Amino acid sequence: MIRKARLLYEFARPHTVIATSVQVITMLIIVAGWRPLTLDLIGLWVATWIVCLSLNLYVVGVNQLTDVAIDRINKPWLPIAAGRLSVQAGRWFVVIALIIALIGAWLLSLYLWLTVVTITLIGSLYSLPPFRLKRKPLVAAISIASARGVIANVGLALHYRHWLEVDLPFTTLVLTAVFFFGFALVIAFYKDLPDDRGDRMYQIETLTTRLGPRRVLHVGRLLLTACYLLPIAVGLWSMPAFAAGFLAVSHAIVIIVFWIVSLRVDLQQQQSITNFYMFLWSIFYTEFVLLSIYRLTDLI
Repeated sequence: MIRKARLLYEFARPHTVIATSVQVITMLIIVAGWRPLTLDLIGLWVATWIVCLSLNLYVVGVNQLTDVAIDRINKPWLPIAAGRLSVQAGRWFVVIALIIALIGAWLLSLYLWLTVVTITLIGSLYSLPPFRLKRKPLVAAISIASARGVIANVGLALHYRHWLEVDLPFTTLVLTAVFFFGFALVIAFYKDLPDDRGDRMYQIETLTTRLGPRRVLHVGRLLLTACYLLPIAVGLWSMPAFAAGFLAVSHAIVIIVFWIVSLRVDLQQQQSITNFYMFLWSIFYTEFVLLSIYRLTDLI
């Protein structure tokens, strides 16, 4: 049983499971603020979390099912690519996850259901033939950024507002949507850095195969820096409030650390590139924590 649960967790891609979990609770904090922690609030979060994890499993699962041959080169440790999970079992996981996501979202709120349907459509168009948007680098990047950065965040905020009957923090929500759209673009640019060998072998065009790893790395640096300058500017503009100072200083520290780490990446070493990509996800998680703290301190 434990082995099967671990296999399912690996199939769901742990870094996306963590990102989805942090995103679900952060948007609740941003909308609810200092609302007392009740069983109803916990129940709302848990139900929403299950729906979003199921949606995440569908999206990443479909992607793996359509990329088995490529993953055997680029990501041989993945369950299907490694032969530890059959394609048939993977299909069952994906179908069940989609059913749970759609029915669960429908039972919770129209906003969550529309969010799930939209992201399901984007995820399907991204991976499945005949569309396979992932073969079109810019379209693929925008698809990922829109789903992960804007649609998910705004959809969750509207869903929580429906249940909690509160006004949305407009400034924080806009900042979150714009920032994460840019951040998700960087993730979309960088996700193919570790996959360059397999993508070239199967003639899959990505930004990495088109521009080369070094240029993609630099473009991502500049874009992420622009993303971080936004909350830094908002924080400086709103000084001397504590929340504003925290917003500016925390983001300045993170982007400096990012530059230090990115300058140490060895593009000739697969492990170095993979470690850097996972580091990018770690600061993605961190950002949700920072925005939660900013929102709570701004309400004091």
